[in-house]
Amino acid sequence: MAAKPWWRETIETILWALVLALLLRTFVVQAFWIPSGSMIPTLIPRDRVLVSKFWYGFTEPKRGQIVVFKYPVDPQRDFVKRVIGLPGEMVEINNGTVSIDGEPLGEPYIKNHDRFNFGPVKVPEDHYFVMGDNRPNSQDSRFWGFVPEENLKGPAFFRYWPLTRIGGLY
Repeated sequence: MAAKPWWRETIETILWALVLALLLRTFVVQAFWIPSGSMIPTLIPRDRVLVSKFWYGFTEPKRGQIVVFKYPVDPQRDFVKRVIGLPGEMVEINNGTVSIDGEPLGEPYIKNHDRFNFGPVKVPEDHYFVMGDNRPNSQDSRFWGFVPEENLKGPAFFRYWPLTRIGGLY
């Protein structure tokens, strides 16, 4: 069997690399950048994170997870927020304190509080109530409603840029 010419080997290698990269991006992991300050201090504008796109095929979203999802008002846009209310739960906010089914939610990741009042509302089945960590500067479920489960892309699990802030996300 004759060896393939160098140019053919190069083209085949590039094509296989592209196919593999597209499969990984579509089904496994995707990189996203943070465009706004709605998640300060956890994520700041221009941070770059990795999202596990297959994760919710194996497990349900958990309260406190940072998720990337298709914005329900404009599904062409991706948003990043934190899961606060799960399907079937009652969410209420009094003077900035979030309660789930009547119990105040401990949120150590919140540094910028507001005095917002909201609800109570029941999270519909197959939907999630999400909020940004920078409460005074976050357009979230308080304003545009619940996120359908099918809009969830996956949890953000790792910040890879900037290098001074590299590490896992909680």
